[in-house]
Amino acid sequence: MACFLVPAAEAVVTTIAARVMKSKEVNPETVKVHIDGDGIIEAEKLPFSRKLGWLNKLLWGGSGLLAFEHIWHGEVVPWFPFLTAVSNPADVAEMLQEMSTVGVAMAVLVTAVWAGMLAVSSAIEKKAQKALPDES
Repeated sequence: MACFLVPAAEAVVTTIAARVMKSKEVNPETVKVHIDGDGIIEAEKLPFSRKLGWLNKLLWGGSGLLAFEHIWHGEVVPWFPFLTAVSNPADVAEMLQEMSTVGVAMAVLVTAVWAGMLAVSSAIEKKAQKALPDES
């Protein structure tokens, strides 16, 4: 009924946080990467605001798709009160229960997938740095 509102709310918060972080980032951190015998190049390390952007895209995409599904099934309408469950007081409790179980579970799962993406990204960056020859 309204489970898509929980990840959408998280998306709003993370979008604001990413924009604040991006405005405070001054100089991107650079790392040197060794390319199989071709020499050493410098590459920018991914800033956290960009990584937070990945979470934003996951959350906004999932929320948008779920909202479309709810519109398709007539659970969300273009007139007030927008959510059909709100018009019947008996359905409000069911809607809130769905938001607190399904909506929260979806938001947590998407955030956990993003955390996995961060772990893989960090491992790749560390592996690239370890592959550098010593410059002594």
